[in-house]
Amino acid sequence: MPGKISKILVCGHAGVGKTAAIEQLIYGNHTIGMVGILNSLYNYMPMHSTIEDIYTAMIETDRGVKEKVRIYDTGGLDGIKAELPRHYFAFPDGFVLFYDVTSWDSFQKLDKIKKDIDKFKEKREVHIIAIGNKSEQQETRQVDFNTAQAWANKEKVRLWEASVKTRQSLIDPFQWLTNQITKPQTKGKYSYVAAQQMRLTLQLNLKDLPGKSTFLPGRKAKTASTNLEL
Repeated sequence: MPGKISKILVCGHAGVGKTAAIEQLIYGNHTIGMVGILNSLYNYMPMHSTIEDIYTAMIETDRGVKEKVRIYDTGGLDGIKAELPRHYFAFPDGFVLFYDVTSWDSFQKLDKIKKDIDKFKEKREVHIIAIGNKSEQQETRQVDFNTAQAWANKEKVRLWEASVKTRQSLIDPFQWLTNQITKPQTKGKYSYVAAQQMRLTLQLNLKDLPGKSTFLPGRKAKTASTNLEL
C-alpha cells in the first residue's frame, strides 16, 4: 500500500559485496577500486552483531506505484559471527540473501540463513530472494548458476545473479521483491466458496427458527455483496 514503509534486510557471508551493491543500487556511485580496498581492510576489522547501516529508497513497482523502502545492511557472517541475531528475523517484510559466485563458502551460508528465517519468522509472511554477486568474474567462479538455481527452486526462493558494475542487475531483483511485498491482497477461490457456504448455512439456520420470520413483512430483504476475485 502507498504510504507504508517496506522493510528489507540484506544479509550474507562477509565480503560478498552487500554494502557496495546497496550503494550502487541507491546512489549509482560505486567505485570498483576503492571498494576493493575497503573490503580488504574490512576483513581485518572486528565484527559486531549490529545493523551496520539503514538506507531509504523509493522503488517503483510494476504497478507504476513508487513505494518507500527501508533497506537494512547487516554485517557479514563468518566464523566469528556465524549467524544473525534472532531479533533480526522479527521485523523485515523481505530478505535478500547475498552470496559471491566466486566463493562456495558464501553460497553454503545461504542454506543456514534460510533455515533460520523459516524457524524464527513465526507465522508472518515474508518474501525471500537470493542474489549471486560478482557475476562478471567468470574465470574465478565457484558456484555454477544451475547449482544455485536448483537450491533456490527447492527452497522456493527467487534467484538472480548480479554485478555491482551493472546497476540494472541490482535494480531488477529489488524491484521484484518490493512488488511482492506491496502487492495488494486478493481473495482467492477458496474464500469465495467459503463465503457461499457460510451464506447458505446462515439461511438454513434462520429458516429453522420456530415462529420466526427471517425478514420483516412488507420490506425487501437487504443483501450484502462484495467483489470477490476468482
